[in-house]
Amino acid sequence: MNPNLPSTVGVLGGGRMGAGIAHAFLINGADVLVVERDEASAAAARERVESAAAKSIERGATDANLDEMAARLTVTVDYDDFTDRQLVVEAVPEDWDLKVTALRGIEARLAEDAYLASNTSSLSVNGLARELKRPQNFLGLHFFNPVPASTLIEVVLGEQTSPDLAETAKRWVEALGKTAVVVNDAPGFASSRLGVAIALEAMRMVEEGVASAEDIDAAMVLGYKHPTGPLRTTDIVGLDVRLGIAEYLHSTLGERFAPPQILKDKVARGELGRKTGKGFFDWAE
Repeated sequence: MNPNLPSTVGVLGGGRMGAGIAHAFLINGADVLVVERDEASAAAARERVESAAAKSIERGATDANLDEMAARLTVTVDYDDFTDRQLVVEAVPEDWDLKVTALRGIEARLAEDAYLASNTSSLSVNGLARELKRPQNFLGLHFFNPVPASTLIEVVLGEQTSPDLAETAKRWVEALGKTAVVVNDAPGFASSRLGVAIALEAMRMVEEGVASAEDIDAAMVLGYKHPTGPLRTTDIVGLDVRLGIAEYLHSTLGERFAPPQILKDKVARGELGRKTGKGFFDWAE
């Protein structure tokens, strides 16, 4: 167990992101609790985390065996189980009311010296902090999808985040084997703001017939050394997620973030990217 990590960690939400966050702490020695909304979702969350753990063993990323890690993983449907956690990361969908309700519910059960983080990719950390009783113990920890392969975590500091927590969070990130990018709260932070800006322009280029999605992505991969093009990345993240972020940035930063019609149309048709088999690319194979 790395001494720079909390020994007991909670994650609210066991979807792709929540499971990835749980996996990151689990393979580095923490006792991890995932809370889901119902028993079926809890079972699916456990499967995601254990599957990711098994792949980490195959890659040689951890010396632990699967049984040992499974013994340190608890998946439940009860917020009260967060009571003994030193850190809880909220990883529910990007909906303001949902996140506020979730964060309040977690905070009410934590010890006064425990820490609370949101995995939000765009919502205001200051705004969320204003809904809490202990904003000094709260910050954003923006993990990237897929969490096991990503080496970046964006540490988002609110105006009331304590200096001690800011420093502690950077040590957590390093202990997870990742790199911290520290930003002060602003719409879209650094990563979502830049990433969405590029993706939206790529969508407009497809919409205007400038080039195909394949060629636009190839230009960024080959010309600018991006590991994945902006449209394929959008498919991986989810077009609905990208649309939600764009709408929020449009409302806070102005017209340059107005979502293109092609994005709105695809979401309306249920073409959400890899998770539905079709987005800007065909993922059905």
